[in-house]
Amino acid sequence: MAVKMMRKQEHIFQLRNGTIENVETNMKKISALQQLRLTTLESQGLLQASPFGKGKEAVLNVLEHLGYVQIDTLSIVERAHHHTLWTRIPGYKTEYLDALVKERKVFEYWFHAASYLPMKDFRYVLPQMSKVKRNESHHYNADPKVMQYVMDTIRAEGPKKAKDFESKNKRTGSWWNWKPSKLALERLFMQGDLMICERNGMQKLYDITERVLPGDINTTEPSPIEFAEYLVKTYLRAYGCTTVKQITHLKTGKKVRKNVNEVLESMLREGIVQKVNIEGMPSVFIQSDSEEKTLRKTRPDIRLLSPFDNSIIHRDRTKQLFDFDFRLECYTPKEKRQYGYFCLPILFGDTFIGRVDCKAHRKEKQFELIHLHIENPDTDIELWIEPFIKSIKRFAGFNNCQSITLTKVTPSKQTDIIKQAILISGQG
Repeated sequence: MAVKMMRKQEHIFQLRNGTIENVETNMKKISALQQLRLTTLESQGLLQASPFGKGKEAVLNVLEHLGYVQIDTLSIVERAHHHTLWTRIPGYKTEYLDALVKERKVFEYWFHAASYLPMKDFRYVLPQMSKVKRNESHHYNADPKVMQYVMDTIRAEGPKKAKDFESKNKRTGSWWNWKPSKLALERLFMQGDLMICERNGMQKLYDITERVLPGDINTTEPSPIEFAEYLVKTYLRAYGCTTVKQITHLKTGKKVRKNVNEVLESMLREGIVQKVNIEGMPSVFIQSDSEEKTLRKTRPDIRLLSPFDNSIIHRDRTKQLFDFDFRLECYTPKEKRQYGYFCLPILFGDTFIGRVDCKAHRKEKQFELIHLHIENPDTDIELWIEPFIKSIKRFAGFNNCQSITLTKVTPSKQTDIIKQAILISGQG
């Protein structure tokens, strides 16, 4: 198949006095918006082939750099937490993450949703644990007697799964039966008395927190300002640039926002960050050391992202920076879906060229592209078809599938070309 090859292009950028400039004398000046896109993608580890290394150590590097990886239970394709890591780590294996949990280098708790976090950041979840313990959340109204029973059982007998508390006595009204015990486990986990010490797939094994935490972990609860500093530094490290709205995403309360603003103002005065204003966007804060960085826009590759990938989890940010309006439609009634149940955004270099609704038919070892939607019908297919097929083949293999089928393409005129490319690849 004849494929147009894109010439390698390099752009060198600097940040001076709040203005992003291209300082390559023989290249056209690039827009501030594109610079922010490249800054974000580089910080997210989506521009390089192996930005965090390889193997189990790379998983810890990703988590310590991004701050968290979101956990999701949907398994239409490989689950979100594994997918997000696979996107950034060549040769990623799901057992790497499980091993790090057992080794007490990674733990599960809440970021803006259920997540894996690096153990070194444990103290920054303590405010949320304290909030639950003070009964400030209505989501975990467990029976205190059941909670005590669960704690006593785990303390005496060792780690337990939720199913271990399923009552053998089916008599109605038994207070230690399945549902109350499961709620008690969740409450004890959320308030920090229990931790997840191991996983087998989606089955969690709970143990007493003091038996799980490494002895050298700081367990001092951060002050509100320290917590705000943690949020600001996490977002700047993970994205290279950020806004107050993104930092306080799902962090309720005016006090958090006030503290985040205070931290950013202090960093501005110290010259650690600079503020960039772009029409139609809130003020963007970018690390000042960006002026020392060289960002190269090279021949793009295709990245198939999880709908819960860190790089796109802030939908407003994705729309503002990339002009890509992404919504997950699995919670939308079928008749109202526009693209499909579980679409994966398709990132081509620094541009989202489409989305693909996928399903891994694991028993048949078949990976189905239910609906491939290309955003701009005028996009030259010869530029992206080869890296797209390469990426789909890799992802199908990650899902333990051996063949690829294509059901629908929008625009439909590209269907035959893509089917032919799949056949040529030996996956059709």
